Amino acid sequence: MNSTTRPADRPHSLHRGIGGLLVLASFCAPGSAAAQSPGSAFLSAPAAASATDTRAETIRIVAVGDIMMGTAFPDSTYLDPRIVPGVSPADLIGADLVEVLRSGDVVFGNLEGALFDEGGESKRCRNMDACYAFRSPEWYAGLLAGMGFNLMSLANNHSGDFLEAGRATTIAALEEHGIAFGGLAQAGAITGTLELADGTRVGLAGFSPNKGTVSIHDLDGLGRLVSELDRTHDLVIVSFHGGAEGADRTHVTREPEEFYGERRGNVYEFAHAAVDAGADVVIGHGPHVPRAVEVYRDRFIAYSLGNFWTWARFNLRGPNGLAPVLDLEVDRQGRVTAARVVSARQTGLGSPRLDPGGRAARLIAELSREDFPEIELEFGADGRISWSAEDGASASNAGAARD
Repeated sequence: MNSTTRPADRPHSLHRGIGGLLVLASFCAPGSAAAQSPGSAFLSAPAAASATDTRAETIRIVAVGDIMMGTAFPDSTYLDPRIVPGVSPADLIGADLVEVLRSGDVVFGNLEGALFDEGGESKRCRNMDACYAFRSPEWYAGLLAGMGFNLMSLANNHSGDFLEAGRATTIAALEEHGIAFGGLAQAGAITGTLELADGTRVGLAGFSPNKGTVSIHDLDGLGRLVSELDRTHDLVIVSFHGGAEGADRTHVTREPEEFYGERRGNVYEFAHAAVDAGADVVIGHGPHVPRAVEVYRDRFIAYSLGNFWTWARFNLRGPNGLAPVLDLEVDRQGRVTAARVVSARQTGLGSPRLDPGGRAARLIAELSREDFPEIELEFGADGRISWSAEDGASASNAGAARD
């Protein structure tokens, strides 16, 4: 991997999502009222490269799965008492893991729940004492930024736990700390743009099956949105919260998945459609366990990065407690040039630490061999992944033949 300037040391700008009424209406999850509101219109072409272009040849992407660092709902006993204003991220997750995160030009996670200080009205549950609604302090956005995070998906089943008020404060907190975001089916939050110091424009589109988010089920709409991002950005990242949940749901089935009657998407079909439309990296989360990775048309797909930091309210037994960190380099055309899985696992009630045992990488290696034998990925002892150029470029035909 090439060394890079840490995001905290480097200015960047963020822009809120592209839209327009037609695009917004196309992506509303079933039952959402957001389709009635017009989208914003931030559209501009990336700066043309010149003979004196000083941008780096590769872009480093560090990505994790679900993040919920503690909730004040139903009461403050579900907050991590170690997290207080001024705390060092290294004291929480270790200096070595912080260093991995900060090494990325783009540092991505999936934010489960709202950043919302006030009590407010939550979603309705049959048993409010057992309701899984997540409300973290708004200042946690600064802690995320201090760890290096600059890109977040809000497309998941908990981003609307505290309704529109919670979404609004979450957006404001992320913007205040320079973290770009996308995935909500509302004006200005459909997609996100992160602009790096060298002018590189990174576009994010996030999808899930849940109300108020950009729908994972509309593949035609996916194609239109990703194609537009591809036209206006140097690099396109697609995130999805999909697939059934649980320790026994580690495999990519290549079929539609359900969980407690909810349609959770065909993540294999979705990920391939995203790459076909112009996505350069596809990052999955939602099953709460790691899943396989794949190289398809020279683009990298991670089908689930599991739980990264999920304090107190999550089952962390077995594979649920593994917290893989994906470390990628892609070239200026979006082709993956280097990849590794950095193994971490959650300790205590649910905070990550690097795992010298390498369990997350070993599990992802095993699953990748079983679920995508046609790709023939090789995993080193340090989690580094290798593959032949032919494997990545021809995966489309191999996958079609296997189907």
